[in-house]
Amino acid sequence: MSGPAQRFGPRGLRRGATLTLAFGCALATAAATGSLPRDPGPAPAPQTRAVSSTVAPVDRREIEAAAARAEADGTSVKAAAEEVVSRSGDRWGAVYDEREYEEFEQALDGSYTGVGLSARRTAGGDVAVSRVQPGSPADRAGVRAGDLLRTLDGRAVGKRPVAEVVALLRGDRTGAGEGSRVELGLVRKGRSWTKTVERARLTTEAVTVRRLGKASSPAVLIKVAAFTKGAGTEVRDAVRDAPHDAGILLDLRANSGGLVAEAVVAASAFLDGGLVATYDVRGQEQALYADQGGDTDRPVVVLVDGGTMSAAELLTGALQDRGRAVTVGSPTFGKGSVQMPSELPGGSVAELTVGHYRTPAGRTVDGRGITPDLVVREGAQQRAETVLSGLGGGS
Repeated sequence: MSGPAQRFGPRGLRRGATLTLAFGCALATAAATGSLPRDPGPAPAPQTRAVSSTVAPVDRREIEAAAARAEADGTSVKAAAEEVVSRSGDRWGAVYDEREYEEFEQALDGSYTGVGLSARRTAGGDVAVSRVQPGSPADRAGVRAGDLLRTLDGRAVGKRPVAEVVALLRGDRTGAGEGSRVELGLVRKGRSWTKTVERARLTTEAVTVRRLGKASSPAVLIKVAAFTKGAGTEVRDAVRDAPHDAGILLDLRANSGGLVAEAVVAASAFLDGGLVATYDVRGQEQALYADQGGDTDRPVVVLVDGGTMSAAELLTGALQDRGRAVTVGSPTFGKGSVQMPSELPGGSVAELTVGHYRTPAGRTVDGRGITPDLVVREGAQQRAETVLSGLGGGS
């Protein structure tokens, strides 16, 4: 797939039909959305987020009717829409106002206001820090991956949806922006403490590349933190620029997802055309295909963990099913649902679940995740490098 990603502007959704794979567990650094061009049509753009497979679909007409009543009564359209989504049980359904969509626009380009941490829900129900951006306010404050986030400005996080925690961290619900402060209540190995950090305008580094091993036995580590705009091209360029005899270690750990288009471009770096994934929107199946001309000869090992979600799972599933890579690590999170955004009165947008995506072999990711070929709980990168070396990829 090729072509520039269209954006959902803050003044309303563009009418060209587009597919988006939003961050599976909304990043505290950015809840970005984007798009993959399809044939234009009058319907709003489908976008994918992960939700429970037991969710009962929301009737779009119901939420639009509730929003219309709220507008007529002079009450909050967003609150009325949120109440309908909440009743539906769709825990990843969401309603966004214009300002939040402006933030999404900036996040598409890897820029956001926040403290520089990513968050996820643990199996035990806590909200944990999954990644801290180097040099960010959270990093300077000593926050580390694995810390539990218990309170924000003295209010318990509890069972709040991760998307709501993200909004509080970024100041979306209060209008707090760059330069404002937020108090984090944290727990690490049984020790509790609070730290006040200042929100800042940050830029993500979605893809980092470094050499592994000796010059005589080279390997290249490509770490993808998120599939923001341009990340797929950076992966493709890194593969093309790697020494001809170097294997690739593709690290997708703690990658919470991103844009479908970027995941497809990344898959195209390792495939010579063919199927990447299928997805359905209200029962109508569509397919995503890799571009031709990718490198199909290099040994490839993909590193994953429980923080590997959505677009990252789509890429992992494609490379695993197509026999293009050995996957190493722990089972992925399991997020892969399709949502359709609906524009509401006043500029708010509601996202409603309408379907799911599947791997080339037809596996459903949502609620199941992907089990690596080699399950490793500790020392996963070392084992991955050993596997890569055994495949003739150096390191």
